[in-house]
Amino acid sequence: MTVFLIASHCCGKLIYILFCKNINGWDDYFGMQEFRKHRIEKRSLMEHRGVELRKSDRNRQTLALDEINGFRIRPGYYEIYGATVMPDGVNFTVYSNGATAITLLLYHRGEKKPYVAIPFPESYRIGKVFSMIVFGLNIENLEYCYSVDGPWDPDRGLLFDKSHALLDPYAKAVSGQRIWGQNANQNGAYHARVVRSNFEWNAMQQLRIPMSDSIIYEMHVRGFTKDLSSGVRFPGTFEGVIEKISYLKHLGVTAVELMPIFEFDETRDKREVNGRTLLDYWGYNTVSFFAPNTSYASTGEYNHEGVELKTLIKGLKESGIEVILDVVFNHTAEGNENGPFISFKGFDNNIYYMLTPDGKYYNFSGCGNTLNCNHPIVQEMIVRCLRYWVEEYRVDGFRFDLASILGRNEDGAPMMRPPLIQRLAYDPILRDAKLIAEAWDAGGMYQVGSFPAWKRWAEWNGKYRDDIRAYLKGEYWAAPDAVKRITGSMDLYGGEYVGYNSSINFLTCHDGFTLYDLYAYNNKHNEANGWNNTDGNNDNRSWNCGAEGESSDPAISALRFRMMRNAITVLMCSRGTPMLLAGDEFGNTQFGNNNAYCQDNQISWLDWTLMEKNHEYYDFYRNMIQFRRRHPAIRKELLEAKCGLPFVSANVEDPANQDITKDSKVICILYAGYCKEKGHDDIVYLAINVYWEDVPIKLPVLTGGGYWSMAVNTGAEDGKYFYNRPQPLTQEKWLLRSRSVSVFIASYGNGYNQ
Repeated sequence: MTVFLIASHCCGKLIYILFCKNINGWDDYFGMQEFRKHRIEKRSLMEHRGVELRKSDRNRQTLALDEINGFRIRPGYYEIYGATVMPDGVNFTVYSNGATAITLLLYHRGEKKPYVAIPFPESYRIGKVFSMIVFGLNIENLEYCYSVDGPWDPDRGLLFDKSHALLDPYAKAVSGQRIWGQNANQNGAYHARVVRSNFEWNAMQQLRIPMSDSIIYEMHVRGFTKDLSSGVRFPGTFEGVIEKISYLKHLGVTAVELMPIFEFDETRDKREVNGRTLLDYWGYNTVSFFAPNTSYASTGEYNHEGVELKTLIKGLKESGIEVILDVVFNHTAEGNENGPFISFKGFDNNIYYMLTPDGKYYNFSGCGNTLNCNHPIVQEMIVRCLRYWVEEYRVDGFRFDLASILGRNEDGAPMMRPPLIQRLAYDPILRDAKLIAEAWDAGGMYQVGSFPAWKRWAEWNGKYRDDIRAYLKGEYWAAPDAVKRITGSMDLYGGEYVGYNSSINFLTCHDGFTLYDLYAYNNKHNEANGWNNTDGNNDNRSWNCGAEGESSDPAISALRFRMMRNAITVLMCSRGTPMLLAGDEFGNTQFGNNNAYCQDNQISWLDWTLMEKNHEYYDFYRNMIQFRRRHPAIRKELLEAKCGLPFVSANVEDPANQDITKDSKVICILYAGYCKEKGHDDIVYLAINVYWEDVPIKLPVLTGGGYWSMAVNTGAEDGKYFYNRPQPLTQEKWLLRSRSVSVFIASYGNGYNQ
């Protein structure tokens, strides 16, 4: 073989090309090269043809087959409910069991009359599902509804009327209530929007914070920052909350629980009382389960609805804070027989709602109707909805309003093993999501401690609220029950529960008194609601500390804040997951209103000036949150303590006396366990005196080189209520001041060691 080196110039550079010549000459070499070239070209051609074929296949899939009223259409994707953007059109899929015909109504943005009606051809229906792709739509200027035809027979619960423009039950965005308090859809004709899903989450996932490590902070999106004292640029919006993320992180909470953010009708029952406009402020009046509330956005979003909410969620999660949504699947905004036709009534009234034999609405929600949650169709919608919020919005959990309704069958009777609750417990997409039940409803079903949990559900522990409120106000005969609640309510949460991790402990929430009002009012003061103070709960277990409402008496004010310090200390030192009400950390008041559902004003809005006014209390509140996070023995069982003390125990003034009776004015709770991270036992001793006189107590004997240090003393006369560096005690006795709480920890070594 002969080798040739050939030099050539290319673009001013000398290039050397190596050629080989075999004994058969150049022809054989170039012949082989031509063959290789042909083979490569043939392969490329085949690959190109394959690409073209695949393109052709795709084109055939989206090729219009029919034309109606000037619009090209074809059968759509039946498994994709709602309206979904496709490469060349929009896929519309909707279900109705009783409809004889369904027509798609298309609107230009902001218009009240459709510019075209496109009936679904009968051939576009499979089973009871109608689906079609409509080509050539400009979603930037598009809204849509449905007209559903079928039988009208109210006695049988059939309310089909093609004259109604109905909102898609799977609408991802809704028009009509962009401006808070104004509803352009008084006739119920809400319009749906087509939404693009292109928010960049990067690698954002659920935080998966264990329930034992969680501290939940319940807030109303609007009320959190609506008052000008919040100092944000966009008060009362998702953006306003974004501006407060650093505050929430500093406070130390691990999750925010957002009161309803689904599209709701705040104008329902809009009325004037004493010159003040009252609205359905809380938001428990759902219009669309899949759509975020547009009036909570600081700017007008269109086709990208939810971006501001997603930005909020992303910002919170980047700060280590989970997001839990308060969801309302027990009823809708359509109300009873006199309510509007928005969506579900016109699609399948007898499926979506629980109806009496004569076609009337069961009202276990107290809001006019009750969603028929365990009907397979409704169950499927709820599951898809929750999956959507987890997948599309990266939500970490859900609190279910009046969750006991989810356990009723179609005639309203309670079920032993409700299929919906079970399905949510085992759903693979929702597996890491927190599921929290408000385990009661307006129909009288109260299931705290008996909710069908499948070792998956947690629940608002209403008994914790009631028993601890009673005991802390001085009803010492509630001591046995208070001990149970503080130590995890294990009398309630065995069996199908997961022990204290099923207990959401709270003293206040949106429904009831604020923490400040709990110790400023003996009675509710809901006169501003316009119902002559007949609404709201009468059993508040509150105490005004000597004067009803605001007082200039410094002794009364001091007592109130001591009671508040007692409350947050006990809550942070209780087994179970604590839940806090926004504003309690700086003494926010609702002026004695314990049912502020309609008060979109200073009654419900947080007054951030109190942050400065009550900054010492805020510091204490925040410190108690940090204290809980530093002491895992409070939150969960660790390894067995080296000193031999039990994981949890309770006694009265003397550790040797563990007989808690209705005469126990003092109760003491001990938590102990070995903490590997600290390298020693973590021991916390909580002492509560609800009596109006001082009571001396003894502390348990510590072994293994440990000694007691004072961490918290709410009754301190010098104003030192919390010690960032706990103070060592010289003796194992302590004078527990009247109406006060003290917390001690075991210290080790010569230096400070928590």
